[in-house]
Amino acid sequence: MNSMYYSSDEGSLVKGNGYKPPNSHKWGPGVRDVYALHYIVSGKGYLKINQDTFCLKTGESFMIFPHMEVYYYPDPRDPWEYYWIEFNGPEASRLLSMINIAPHHPVVEASPEDFAPLFHKVKAAGTALFERERSDAGLHLLLTYYMEFYPSARAFLKKDYALSAKEYIESNYWRSSLSVPEVVDFVKIERSYLFRLFKEVNGISVSGYITAFRIRRACELLIHSGLSVKSLAYSVGYLDPLYFSKVFKKVTSHTPSEYRKAYSAP
Repeated sequence: MNSMYYSSDEGSLVKGNGYKPPNSHKWGPGVRDVYALHYIVSGKGYLKINQDTFCLKTGESFMIFPHMEVYYYPDPRDPWEYYWIEFNGPEASRLLSMINIAPHHPVVEASPEDFAPLFHKVKAAGTALFERERSDAGLHLLLTYYMEFYPSARAFLKKDYALSAKEYIESNYWRSSLSVPEVVDFVKIERSYLFRLFKEVNGISVSGYITAFRIRRACELLIHSGLSVKSLAYSVGYLDPLYFSKVFKKVTSHTPSEYRKAYSAP
């Protein structure tokens, strides 16, 4: 059974999906202009790329890459059944860069998890905007499991640990309880190692970045909103407006009121 959905919206990742029951269906040799991820529910089959032939079995996955000539077919004695999803776009390429799958390595072994329910979540039936967004969200979810079980070397780059810490701070700066130990716990690497990486990548300490980002956001609010100093302090993670004003002046050399007067549009 195939559930086909094609969209002219270049922002949409999923281009088609479906399920293939055990039968003699084969494809190729030929090329596609999309990524096509297949997950084998049962049985066996073969994937041929150039001179390489891969024998695939239950629980394994294989990827067809754009413009790569392939030929795949079921084992005649134990034909496979599989789910498949076709997708494309720059975001797809970014997600796949964090998975250990590539044109020279298009097959991943069976994982401890059954991925079939995740393929069910990719609903690609219809043309409504919410359906396209929901479909892409399902694909994102699915690929995060591939990232978990089959991470690429890129997933462990030093800058990505630092980036994760930075993004966490920028998403949680408004909470007064945000702390350096919390950031360390989120990134899940040794504390001193994160400190070195963060300083190396961002040129500032973790605690320093928390303060700097809060004050940067406070500056934006002072210029573009009419919030009182008390409300503004709460908005950037400070429960004590007087302490906030003290920190703000230390960083900017202005009190909040002076900064607003100096930089707001007349």
